[in-house]
Amino acid sequence: MSIQSRETIVAADLQQAAEEFVAAGFGSLELRVQDGPDVWCGAAGVRELGTTELPPPAGLVRVGSVTKTFVATIVLQLVAEDRLTLDTSVAEHLPRFELDPRITVRMLLDHTSGLFNYTGEYYPDGTVVPGLPATGADWANHRLDSYTPDALVEFALSKPARFEPGTEWSYANTNYTVAALLIEAITGRTFAAELDSRIIQPLGLTSTIEPGDRVDLPGPHSHGYFRYQDGEESKLVDVTEQNPSLLFAAGSMLSTSQDLQVFMSALQSGKLLPADLLEQMRTPQPLSGPLNYALGLFAQDTGTETIYHHNGSAPGGYGALMYSSADGTRTLTAAITMGDADVNILEVFPPALDRLVQAVFTPMRVA
Repeated sequence: MSIQSRETIVAADLQQAAEEFVAAGFGSLELRVQDGPDVWCGAAGVRELGTTELPPPAGLVRVGSVTKTFVATIVLQLVAEDRLTLDTSVAEHLPRFELDPRITVRMLLDHTSGLFNYTGEYYPDGTVVPGLPATGADWANHRLDSYTPDALVEFALSKPARFEPGTEWSYANTNYTVAALLIEAITGRTFAAELDSRIIQPLGLTSTIEPGDRVDLPGPHSHGYFRYQDGEESKLVDVTEQNPSLLFAAGSMLSTSQDLQVFMSALQSGKLLPADLLEQMRTPQPLSGPLNYALGLFAQDTGTETIYHHNGSAPGGYGALMYSSADGTRTLTAAITMGDADVNILEVFPPALDRLVQAVFTPMRVA
């Protein structure tokens, strides 16, 4: 046995993990790994079904809930500027919604507000309370529909709260839509404008966009597909075009693996937040249990270190990965598309993801 270089082992492991990801049923994976000054990029799968072309390097992707980390960062910047606190009641800044005055800024960011999730609530006993069209044939048939942020919040408030504020934990897109509207109320500018001036421009991100209700992907990208059951028939549709306004500030953004790498590295290395607030952002909410959700970030113990991440997926067709070491020197970011395989994503995604994470964040091994 001989000791190989970290570069050799990581490159081989990553390409194999990427190919296994696609073999598990995904359409494509475009992957970017930073290790100090070194960056490895790779891809597997196809840009479009029926072709052999690989996904474009740093192609645009619908990043889904990765958006939440950007929103949380901006809110914490406002806290650093003493324009609000994490314990501020949200209702006083957004009186038009008549929110429960007990809901604080922190409760939005750590998902303990109890607000109904406007894309639907799923309870441990199997009970489902439907939300706006966000899954299956319902979403496929309505994927071009446009929503205003206020309409999303008003829909959520028309439903009973899941629990009393601060008493339990439940992941809800509503929290981050409200958080973005709070940003707008505090600053007097749109969320998109604050995102641009506070993160996109300072970091030189070239392909990160809050698209509003724009349905196309305005740059090189892979196609995303969505398989759903329509009665007795299984249907596959190209959902590259879809309206992201359904998930305003909760899962709406577009970005690339390259931009996500720059953002996550900057965030974890302390370039976007003061040390005390970055520490709070990374401290898990105890009510989140083993998920270890903090303020727009998950914390994960690899056995040798704690890493931080937030992944995301659009309702159909697309997903993104965003991981970092605590100092921001090692990152894993990826753009994912769904293909034509009829698979259970909840079954194939965790092991495929684990192989990727282990390839990046485990110590160098003996070959």
